[in-house]
Amino acid sequence: MGKGGRSDANKQVATEGVWKSPYNPLAKDAPTLPTKGQIKASIPKHCFKRSYFISMSYVVRDLSMAAAFAYATSRVLSTDIPTEPLSIVAWSLGWTFYAFWMGTIMTGPWVLAHECGHGAFSDSQTFNDIVGFILHQALLVPYFAWQYTHAKHHRRTNHLTDGESHVPSTKEDNGLSETLERKTFYAVYHEVMGDDAFAAFQIFTHLYLGWPLYLLGLASTGRLDKDGKPLDGRIADHFRPESPMFPAKMQWKIILSTVTTLATLGGLAYVSFEVGFVPVMLWYWGPYIYVNFWLVLYTWLQHTDPSVPHYGEAEWTWVKGALSTIDRPYGIFDFFHHYIGSTHVVHHLFHEMPFYNAWEATVAVKAYLEPKGLYNHDPTPWWVAMWRIAKTCHYVEGTSGTQYFKSLEDVPLTKDLKKKAA
Repeated sequence: MGKGGRSDANKQVATEGVWKSPYNPLAKDAPTLPTKGQIKASIPKHCFKRSYFISMSYVVRDLSMAAAFAYATSRVLSTDIPTEPLSIVAWSLGWTFYAFWMGTIMTGPWVLAHECGHGAFSDSQTFNDIVGFILHQALLVPYFAWQYTHAKHHRRTNHLTDGESHVPSTKEDNGLSETLERKTFYAVYHEVMGDDAFAAFQIFTHLYLGWPLYLLGLASTGRLDKDGKPLDGRIADHFRPESPMFPAKMQWKIILSTVTTLATLGGLAYVSFEVGFVPVMLWYWGPYIYVNFWLVLYTWLQHTDPSVPHYGEAEWTWVKGALSTIDRPYGIFDFFHHYIGSTHVVHHLFHEMPFYNAWEATVAVKAYLEPKGLYNHDPTPWWVAMWRIAKTCHYVEGTSGTQYFKSLEDVPLTKDLKKKAA
């Protein structure tokens, strides 16, 4: 069995006081993992109760905040581009402020639609799907397609071959064990750009380009198709009913999601022709970028750290995968995003639990798991953790055994390759 042990960089962060996961499955004294049932028994039963009224009240809350913020913005900002240089700067800063905070607010309904997909919104999955479909499709998310792939992400968390989204690339994927000519652009960019610039590149590509690329099947997808066979270069997108990630029974749901996504895009295009592209860009596309920013950030940070393992087929178990999730503090953004990042361990253990009970459940799960050395909570501010992960989590050795992320910093390319890349 291949085992990608913790890197020297990971040993260093432990000595520097940077957070490190307490659970090391490779340690001789690694604790025995509890069953899902044992963990569930530590949580008050009422935490699993779902309420139509409470869930819908949060939809109303989030959409009311969005409407109020849009109205306030309309009173102080114009969509007309000014002509004077200083006015252009102020105008640009104002609309950037709006884009970030409206995107932050609208990530709340995005999370609620995510709850619908999991069945955590109410006791009726039909009602869940109606609400989730409306909210997600308005944000250009193909609801049923993503519902299916996200369920796989939960079923196979941190699985190196059968995982879904943010599946680590390997040394071989990056050509690091091949000849000079086989090095990938990923490794070349790191060598040419340097550690800090490459980390910034990682952050930009993840947070600003990652979501649409993932939906199109061009980045961060799994390795296997619906039948457990390697994709071997096939595009696993979220829009075609014949996409290799979807079984035949999903065909009409995929078509419905795709057609509605295209209709939403068509509506935006129509409004652009009627009132101009700039207003639509400012009111819709700016916030849309930051909704994507947040949802990718959460998925990336809640499952990635140099000290958190990923597992090959022989080593992986459902409990191992779920307990590889990390809770992180997000400050004021927890309020807007329904604490999805700070209660993520519980969410991966029991996705059917409504978010408004997840904090109480997290307290109970922490009390049960932490004494066993099995609860991951990184108190590092999220932006600091993001920078560390962008600098240190680039690839794993392979897809078997227990693997830890390593940095391309530890694999310098030859001077000839650097010269060739330049």
